[in-house]
Amino acid sequence: MAVWQVRKLGCVHFIALQAADSGLGLVDIFDAAAGNLECSRLSEAMTTTPRRIHGSDPASCLRHRRIRRLGRAAQNRVLRNTYALLALSLVPTVLGAWIGVQMNFSFFQGSPAIGFIAFLAIAFGFMFAIEKTKNSAMGVAILLGFTFFMGLMLSRMLGVVLGFRNGAALIGLAGGGTAVIFAVMAALAGSIKRDLSGMGKALFIGMIMLLVAAFANIFLQMPALMVAISVIAVGIFSAFLLYDLNRVITGGETNYISATLAVYLSLYNVFQSLLALLGIFGGQGD
Repeated sequence: MAVWQVRKLGCVHFIALQAADSGLGLVDIFDAAAGNLECSRLSEAMTTTPRRIHGSDPASCLRHRRIRRLGRAAQNRVLRNTYALLALSLVPTVLGAWIGVQMNFSFFQGSPAIGFIAFLAIAFGFMFAIEKTKNSAMGVAILLGFTFFMGLMLSRMLGVVLGFRNGAALIGLAGGGTAVIFAVMAALAGSIKRDLSGMGKALFIGMIMLLVAAFANIFLQMPALMVAISVIAVGIFSAFLLYDLNRVITGGETNYISATLAVYLSLYNVFQSLLALLGIFGGQGD
């Protein structure tokens, strides 16, 4: 999981270099971490239970149906917790971005290659820590620290866009567009009942090709290629949103901290790519 997410982060950084029962509260978010192992066991029981049990007594059939209902309830709980933690994770992201803009934060601006290596090292450290602590409340705290760091990394692009006369409006449009894409993908993930895990390989290949193209453009500095990369990134990471949410709904992901991390990275990429496109085509100079 950690390596997969770091690869998604790699795309984030290369592109950047170029331009949760209802009424869930914060206490529930931290306490829910203790329920992840239970969710895992319920999901396993659900997926290993035959759909039809021939020759079984009524009590046994009732038992199996109850297990399936418990499994579905566990998946719904993971999804609710994922949405709640995702919303919470936006707070440190915004805070980090605001601080970065105010401080004119720059991460190895003169050496993109060194900056990328340093970024991956820091990101992998966060990923490793999140995976090791994902079944405890500490995982939430580390995830929030990670999103603060990602906000800092986004501040350079935000600063450039805010330099336009209509910069604030462009950021609002990118945020609104990202929200619409998330809503559509979440609705699709909820309506599509079949497992979409087969998408994973194709999305991974597309992401690697995007990564290679973005790396090459660090040196080529071709505006047309940057536009193409940003457009493709919106498509690929929108599909990643559908894939990640479907994994939660179908029981492929039973830990809400890991699920939040995956969805957050996809949203981050979509927002950043939309912002890059809006800045290129809609930015108005003074």
